Amino acid sequence: MRAYAETPFGHLHYASAGSGPALLLLHQTPRSHDEFREVQPLLAVNRRVIAMDMLGFGMSAPLPAPQRIEQFAAGAFALLDALGVPDVAVLGHHTGAVVAMEMAASIPDRVRALVLSSTPWTGPEYRTHSPAVDNVPCAEDGSHLTSLWRIRQPYYPAGRPDLLERFVRDALAVDPVEGHRACGRYVMEDRVGLVTAPVLLLGASADPFGMRGLPVLREHLVNARSVEVRTIEGGTVPVMEQCPNEVATFVNEFLRNT
Repeated sequence: MRAYAETPFGHLHYASAGSGPALLLLHQTPRSHDEFREVQPLLAVNRRVIAMDMLGFGMSAPLPAPQRIEQFAAGAFALLDALGVPDVAVLGHHTGAVVAMEMAASIPDRVRALVLSSTPWTGPEYRTHSPAVDNVPCAEDGSHLTSLWRIRQPYYPAGRPDLLERFVRDALAVDPVEGHRACGRYVMEDRVGLVTAPVLLLGASADPFGMRGLPVLREHLVNARSVEVRTIEGGTVPVMEQCPNEVATFVNEFLRNT
């Protein structure tokens, strides 16, 4: 089921499947709920799985620049409020994982468990030297479309142009750079110690951005009730679409045990 929820930020778009305890899915920049198209039904066997277009993305209400991770987290809580969901497990991927961490840090009583997938460590070095990912100015001849494709292609699985097509479609709906800049504004080292929920750190072995931050995150999650680490071999940046069965296996096992 896809629908809109009315919130103080405007209408937020989401897709919902299943019933039971709630699991919220938060996508990477500049994607949408579509990133979870394959994995959502695999996670919805015994729970209600809500995949949202985060505030400022997809078909949700726009968010002017400069955007901040804290605003994305507030938008996620606003959606849960509108849906009458008091507490959730949260799975975030790339930017979505940073948002998920902020949710768990800011209102810990509402986050039962946390799955952080391919999470960047946005410490001082990241904030100083964060790359301008997806920074492609609009060109009159449309060449920016192929530039977007080529920038992402090295980090996507070979033989899956359909995944790149889905990425480009979402990138055209928003400013594809601003969500990355929001990560570059987030002082993660001041927030990670506030996470008390049990955490599953998911890594994709062929995703250089996510794997780089995994050991640093593990070191800094000092107050989490528990921390598990799982790696999906051969997984790339779009691991949610590329390896949905492997993702679902690790996440379902983690949520059963917590």
